[in-house]
Amino acid sequence: MAFSVIGQSLPRIDGEEKVTGRARFSADQEMRGVLHGRLLLSPYAHARIRRLPTAAALAVPGVVAVVTADDLPFGDDVPNARGRCLLARGEVRFVGDPVAVVVAESEAAAADGVDRLASAAEFDPLPSLVDPVAAADPGAPLVQPGLAGKSGEASLHAALKVDEDPQDQKPGNVSSRVRFSRGDIERGLSESDLVMARTFRTSVVHQAYIEPHATIADYDSAARRLTVWTATQGLFYAREHVAQVLRLPESSVRIVPMPVGGGFGAKILLLEPLAGALAMVLRRPVRLVLTRSDEFRTATPAPQSIIEMRLGARRDGRLTAIQARLLFDAGALPGAPLNIAALMLGGIYQAPHLDVQGREVLTHKAPTGAYRAPGAVQGAFAVESVMDDLARALNRDPIEMRLQNASQGGDPMPNGESWPRIGLREVLQAVQDDPLWRDRQRDGRGVGVATGGWLGGIEPSSACVRLNTDGTLQVVVGSVDISGTATGLAQVAAETLGVPVSGVRVIGADSDSAPAAGMSGGSKIMYTVGSAVAKAAHDARRQILALAARRLEAAEGDLEISGGVVRVRGVPARTVAIAELAKLTSGFGAGHPPVFGVASEAIVQRAPAFGAHIARVLVDGDSGRVRVVDYAVAQDVGRAINPAAIRGQIHGGVAQGIGWALLEQVIYDEQGSVATGSFLDYALPRASDVPTIRATLVEVPSDRGPYGAKGVGEPPVVPVAAAIANAIADASGARIETLPIVPETIRGALARLGRP
Repeated sequence: MAFSVIGQSLPRIDGEEKVTGRARFSADQEMRGVLHGRLLLSPYAHARIRRLPTAAALAVPGVVAVVTADDLPFGDDVPNARGRCLLARGEVRFVGDPVAVVVAESEAAAADGVDRLASAAEFDPLPSLVDPVAAADPGAPLVQPGLAGKSGEASLHAALKVDEDPQDQKPGNVSSRVRFSRGDIERGLSESDLVMARTFRTSVVHQAYIEPHATIADYDSAARRLTVWTATQGLFYAREHVAQVLRLPESSVRIVPMPVGGGFGAKILLLEPLAGALAMVLRRPVRLVLTRSDEFRTATPAPQSIIEMRLGARRDGRLTAIQARLLFDAGALPGAPLNIAALMLGGIYQAPHLDVQGREVLTHKAPTGAYRAPGAVQGAFAVESVMDDLARALNRDPIEMRLQNASQGGDPMPNGESWPRIGLREVLQAVQDDPLWRDRQRDGRGVGVATGGWLGGIEPSSACVRLNTDGTLQVVVGSVDISGTATGLAQVAAETLGVPVSGVRVIGADSDSAPAAGMSGGSKIMYTVGSAVAKAAHDARRQILALAARRLEAAEGDLEISGGVVRVRGVPARTVAIAELAKLTSGFGAGHPPVFGVASEAIVQRAPAFGAHIARVLVDGDSGRVRVVDYAVAQDVGRAINPAAIRGQIHGGVAQGIGWALLEQVIYDEQGSVATGSFLDYALPRASDVPTIRATLVEVPSDRGPYGAKGVGEPPVVPVAAAIANAIADASGARIETLPIVPETIRGALARLGRP
């Protein structure tokens, strides 16, 4: 009987320690002599630092030091990414820009010291640019002089082929541009029987993780070694940039990844270089933990966007033209996911004529960062809303029209490459058969559909598999488990080796001992690290079979492994347990080398994953409130390694998407101050806001993922806001073009339609 663990729904390996409170996070790390740092953040969006009278803070009992930029002999002259910034030098460029660190023997003393320093600090306010449209004007003052034309996006997201624009070389706040084109867009629009155009706006959205950023650093001056304990999604990325900023060899920096209490793309690099710098200067371990208020001012939320979207189609529903203009507000430093937004917006459907242009602009707001499927949510909101309006105007079924125009394998992407095999049509067909769509009725509730997806990240990775003397196996990887990937990796190894998953332990090691892996982001770990694990397990399996062949006096090709036992096919009595074979490789006088499988992967072929969502909503015309009452998802997962974990990802993505759609926005006033600086002001979905979610897992296997698996974390959030907006339009006739869709917006839209 075949032994298989692929496709089994298993609980997360780390689940028990987290639900029982035994997991130790960065802030829980105890260390002798540790100092506590608290950041003084700028209260101005743009100002000159006139005076920082440190004596006020140093007078607080327990305060050890007040550190400013002048005290740190490290850092980039002009940082191009938020994580590479230490402390502001001369000027501050956003509310929340770190100005100084008060370091004390206790958290309370550090907090008191920061309050004293904040009261005494003096700034000269300067004009600030908060509106991205104004900042994009060629005549606008520069937000970051000396930085024009540089972009930090490629370092965080997969590099994409784009058309370079010579305007990139001109000084200005437009820090990067993208353009995708084919055919003749004016011809395509003129040949259309109907052109639908709208302008969409999305807000700054915070990732709202439970655990704030927390990092501890300790420097051994004798060994010239820096150790950093941190909740990072990418230990090797963190090591590389900490070493660069602090001018150390990478071999002198050790990153110890701690459990991540929610990241969603925001826990890649933030406090690590600063904590390391403080430890090196003060020669004592230093802990930095942001307060919730700090998080809303100095961390890296998802960017605000403005998207002008135009689709042209013939009467039969066939698209003839796709045109879009995107403006992404990156905040004070580059790094907005402009390329991804433009590619996904222009690539999900096919049209012979395409023109998508985008700009990333700098403003005096907090630098933005990645948030689950960065850029794809904003793009899907625009294209899926217009697609729905176009279908309605042409009297076409919304799903049929999407199927008519959906991209599939071999079709051109906006960047000129070809789509690999994708499951976009399959997920649309799956939701078409869902009762939520099939049985929809005009009962006062609206039903909306939307699609969306993710390219799938790629990054080289390695893994090793070691057989222990008791027959258990250890899988060592360099990836950080933020979504249950360790459980899936254990299943991949167990399946490959023919052992129970309970006999496999996955270890996420530190940067000194872990094999190389990319950051946990972009839905790439199961696809890339999982492939390396499968190859390493195959290597270990080969070694085990070689041992068994000698022991059983049989050809390796005649052997199979199942349930942790090697047997000769067709001869049930001739078996040997893997644990028994392991003993042949250990101990004095052992005549066989240990079983140790290793593998490295550098997959260059993406495995894009798509989902189709259906939302049913109830719109209260009097209050303007919207309630999502039912929800269905069909998602292409390649191969469902652990269906329970995948459904968990889908449920979480939909919940976050409801936040995008109806609730969440970081509000800045005209001076660039944050008006939503806590969870009292920043609205998040509650359990009562999330309906029952029916998830259908569609399997369109990838060519390179283990057992055909694809990344599953990003796609679930992408179509949600668009599906809800389309459901609202179905229920009320009102097309809402801004996120979040708040009651005031609904009431205003209904009033313009003449409805009370």
